[in-house]
Amino acid sequence: MQISTTRSERPADDARLADILANPGFGTYFTDHMLTVEWTPDAGWHAARIEPYGPLSLDPATAVLHYGQETFEGMKAYRHPDGSVWSFRPEENAARAIRSSQRLALPELPVDDFVQAVDALVEVDQRWVPTNDEAGEKSLYLRPFMFASEAFLGVRPSQHVTFMVIASPAGSYFKGGIKPVSLWLSETWTRAGRGGMGAAKTGGNYASSLLPQHEAIAQGCDQVVFLDAEESTYVEELGGMNLYFVFKDGRIVTPALGTILEGITRASIIELAGKLGHQVEERRVGIDEWRDGVASGDIVEIFACGTAAVVTPVGELKWDGGSTPAPASTELTFKIRQALVDVQFGRAEDTFGWMHRIV
Repeated sequence: MQISTTRSERPADDARLADILANPGFGTYFTDHMLTVEWTPDAGWHAARIEPYGPLSLDPATAVLHYGQETFEGMKAYRHPDGSVWSFRPEENAARAIRSSQRLALPELPVDDFVQAVDALVEVDQRWVPTNDEAGEKSLYLRPFMFASEAFLGVRPSQHVTFMVIASPAGSYFKGGIKPVSLWLSETWTRAGRGGMGAAKTGGNYASSLLPQHEAIAQGCDQVVFLDAEESTYVEELGGMNLYFVFKDGRIVTPALGTILEGITRASIIELAGKLGHQVEERRVGIDEWRDGVASGDIVEIFACGTAAVVTPVGELKWDGGSTPAPASTELTFKIRQALVDVQFGRAEDTFGWMHRIV
């Protein structure tokens, strides 16, 4: 893919950038540039370009505003101790983006082009990738996304599609140390049914989680837990993370795929846990198995995972009329988390071949 580059005439000056990178937060500041590629049935993918970051101009009839035909990805670029910049399994993000495109009737951006596009933006804006101290976890969050950009109100797949990549420096997800997340069990709302869009990384998938998440916060909890849509019995995922259950015999169980997002951190933990000597099962997990397992001591740890938080221990589970306390241990949770972030930030050998050098 041929990508043209137009450099910003007003990039952030060094002093301003230093202030931002000292305390970037999450999703608040954006780099100097953005990448755009367009698609039409006749021309295919074309007009790939990097240009100064700025607002988009959209016709009020732009299809995505009316029918939600869009997908996105979330990934990070990490600066290693030698100053080089790497991403984590970008080809897996590209492959998942293709699966999401298939579900949303969007054109597929080939894996190599997806990775090239992300790399190109990071290379141009590499000074925005934070430097870390020995235990730091600052990174450059990357947001590739695709949307129906045709100005047309008919209910059909868009004949003009735009793919973009933007980037935002991100601080450590946990300020003041990692703490177990408390969870609210949603017994009213479900996120996706079989055959729906639960496995696609699309805005509607996340929009459906916002009301239950608001209810969780109102109940004093950090996140919401969703059950399956058919029987309201089986644990699926959180608002933005996948779940793992650690049993006292060393087994690790994670809810099976089918109606939930195929998390890349989730898949990586399955490999990592196996290397650490733990059998990992992907199967249905009933909510009663969770509650009874913690009460009996059979479940000794629960943790959640995702791109932003990486891995976090799960604490108390609450629902209308009751609660289950946090499991007794977090030992394996922190062991897996440290092993994963050490690979991502270049503090440990990448024996899995997960890291992809950009700069």
